[in-house]
Amino acid sequence: MTQVSDPPARTRAQIKERTLRTDPWWNRGRVVATLLTIWVAYATVRVFTGHWYFAPGYNYLTPFYSPCVSGECVPGASTLGHWIPAIPPIIPYAFISLPFVLGFRLTCYYYRGAYYRAFWRSPAACAVREPHATYSGETKLPLIAFNLHRFFFYMAVIISVLNTWDLVNAFWPTTAVTPDGTHLTHGFGFGIGSLIILANVVLLWAYTLSCHSCRHITGGRLKHFSKHPVRYWIWNQISKLNKHHMALAWTTLTSLMVTDLYIMLVAANAFPDLRIFN
Repeated sequence: MTQVSDPPARTRAQIKERTLRTDPWWNRGRVVATLLTIWVAYATVRVFTGHWYFAPGYNYLTPFYSPCVSGECVPGASTLGHWIPAIPPIIPYAFISLPFVLGFRLTCYYYRGAYYRAFWRSPAACAVREPHATYSGETKLPLIAFNLHRFFFYMAVIISVLNTWDLVNAFWPTTAVTPDGTHLTHGFGFGIGSLIILANVVLLWAYTLSCHSCRHITGGRLKHFSKHPVRYWIWNQISKLNKHHMALAWTTLTSLMVTDLYIMLVAANAFPDLRIFN
């Protein structure tokens, strides 16, 4: 008969020394923690500022305020209409998208590993003594919420579509906006801001589609790839993107900040958009 042994206790792997590493392993965690803190601080200030988020005439809407559905949104920024009356910026104008964007990033497999090490020190690094005595994994609150990542992915795809719509508007500048918010367009045109928004949207799509959940959705639970050639081809393309998921995670944070900063400066009349055509 086969004897069933008791499962091992959920304790952390222990080493006697504080670390077996001889390299400056702590630098990576410090850099990640610093960069994420700076980005979160910047994004928080911008989301609750309530100013300089839309450049009229150019139709530049920052992704931090997309879609702008508050009654407080300036004319031209609310392409989907006003869903709630005018309220103070204590409630973000893009309140319908921001929770899902935040949820998608927080539950992302890469970011989880990044802030586990940078902030919780769990684990701090390979071959470094654990500062925590017990381990429950992602089976209890709040970490069990990470299992919602796939559902946040679905919403992230919809938000990427909205970002693409903002990109289309950025290539159709207006001559004026009537009091009721109607755009008086004068045809196709673009400037530096349009190209910045274009680069940001492309990177956001790449980051979203390189998600591990997307890879599983396209090719997971298949027993025979040969019977599903289309899904196999899609899975291969997503897998190629997936290899760059970490780089895209950081690149999109940078592109989001650059896009928002540029639109903010143009909207605040710090300088006009440099037009390339029309």
